[in-house]
Amino acid sequence: MAIDPAASGAVLKRERVRDALLELIEARRPGDAVPSERALCARLGVSRPTVRAAVDELVVAGLLVREHGRGMFVAAEKITQELVPEHGALTVPQAKGVWTSRVLEFRTLPAGARVGRRLRVSPAAEIRYAARLRLVDGAPMAIEHLHLPAVLVPGLTEAEFEQGDLYEHFRDRHGVRVGEAVQSVEPTVVTRAEAELLDVPELSPALLFERLTTDTAGRPVEYVHSVYRGDRYRIVSRLALGPSAPRTREGEGGQGDHHPGFPPGDLISRGPVSFSAHGVVQHD
Repeated sequence: MAIDPAASGAVLKRERVRDALLELIEARRPGDAVPSERALCARLGVSRPTVRAAVDELVVAGLLVREHGRGMFVAAEKITQELVPEHGALTVPQAKGVWTSRVLEFRTLPAGARVGRRLRVSPAAEIRYAARLRLVDGAPMAIEHLHLPAVLVPGLTEAEFEQGDLYEHFRDRHGVRVGEAVQSVEPTVVTRAEAELLDVPELSPALLFERLTTDTAGRPVEYVHSVYRGDRYRIVSRLALGPSAPRTREGEGGQGDHHPGFPPGDLISRGPVSFSAHGVVQHD
């Protein structure tokens, strides 16, 4: 598959606008006003369609709210449920198919406020940024945006994002051993530029992944967010509904507890629910 430079450039420009909007959102509280699209165009130096596409994405993601005649506002906070494995390890096997990568952009740049907070570095600190298209059996599956502290991987090359396992490169070439990662998954839709790269219609359903990876010493080594095709990729979880366990904190195991996919009160056991997950690529 040949990569259209125009589509790639549009995705990367929209990505920078999205990051700027997310910084504005994170600096405000739910209900606070956000500058108008016209003001954002002037501030960011981009066109109205580029700003509107990024705003539309964040509205769909539930981070911004448009109110007719009033403007844009920060949306109410989302309810987040964390799956925490107990008495066993969480496993995430490799998704099916032959996975390859094509780098869309690779450069060194300042972390900025938002990425800096996630990587626990100064906004002026240098990071290695890479955008890459992930393919399965030659078909486009996802667009990934990776941010890594430059001080931890000073000799990182573009080829490492396309050849082999990136975490193995961290370990073998840079002495960085990953320890754990916290990852969230949300529904979203693809923009026009993303649709061209992923070979799907504009506004097609997609999965938005965000992941923060730390090394064995607890240092953040990688912040990634990715858009996966919703028509070809899905997550399958296996839940182990264990026996009742003693409460360890006040209120733990009470009537307010809830496990994803199970309405409150449906589980007789109040013990921990452990799970494993794997990705499945759906063939046409």
